Amino acid sequence: MLTIFSTPKPFKGHIKTIQTNAFQSWVSLRPACEVILFGDEEGSAEVAAELGIRHIPEVGCNEYGTPLISSMFEIAQDVASYQLMCYVNADIILMSDFLLAIRQIQWQSFLLVGQRWDVDIKDLLDFSKLDWQEQLRTRLAKEGNLHAPSGLDYFVFSHGMYRDIPPFAIGRPGWDNWMVYWARSLKVPVIDATRVITAIHQNHDYSHHPEGKAGVWEGPEAERNRELLGGDYYAFGLLDAPYRLTPTGLKSTMTMSPRYLAHRTLRLPEMHPHWIPLVQIIKILRYLYFSLRSRAAVLKRSMQKHRLPDTS
Repeated sequence: MLTIFSTPKPFKGHIKTIQTNAFQSWVSLRPACEVILFGDEEGSAEVAAELGIRHIPEVGCNEYGTPLISSMFEIAQDVASYQLMCYVNADIILMSDFLLAIRQIQWQSFLLVGQRWDVDIKDLLDFSKLDWQEQLRTRLAKEGNLHAPSGLDYFVFSHGMYRDIPPFAIGRPGWDNWMVYWARSLKVPVIDATRVITAIHQNHDYSHHPEGKAGVWEGPEAERNRELLGGDYYAFGLLDAPYRLTPTGLKSTMTMSPRYLAHRTLRLPEMHPHWIPLVQIIKILRYLYFSLRSRAAVLKRSMQKHRLPDTS
């Protein structure tokens, strides 16, 4: 039914625990999915053999040794057994609602994404227990937090959609935004599945990087990813998904709210280049409107502050 692929960090310490939990959750999905583990990080071969999943150690990397999205997606689409594919970050636990949601999509080509739930998990989970999902949901209700829409950790897509990807480094900012942009540029339906898929992100530190969190988000690899993205114009996300999957089926996300209309208007140049002059005019008017509004507020506060008391 589905080919799931990912590339992990070295299987050491706490990272080993949460990545093992993630891969075991994917292997536990029913009907069974094809799971591919990319890269030759420490412990990868052993975990793949233990879980009975496919291991492809050869994947293109940059000069820092970080796997490239372009290489991984290219190889995955060449060797996948199924037409429907899914990249998932290696710290994400998936449950039965994942495949149930995918089955509701009838389009041949689409991109399915969604928000994740953050929770602290320190130990290996026992997937042999019949109620492991119920226990995890109970824990999530007490301790979990829905991550901001900016975090995208899974991408379900149709085979062949992602060829000729720029050489983004995995685990650095920008590449996930490009994925949404590319689907929209192909006029492929993008679906936000947050309401029906419980994707669980196991919190972790950034000790895998020599410079910690700053190295991941602000280092040279991060800067290169942002350059490859092409700027904020192409930083698409869940607000750019025209559809939302709900417990009662697919719904349009189109509304007449000012926030929605402003966001979609500013996206027009990327989808329809001939709208660029109009959008530039709208941006100028928008800037003038908020500038005048801000100045009027400052002037009003100043007048109230210096108003003479009424002595009559």
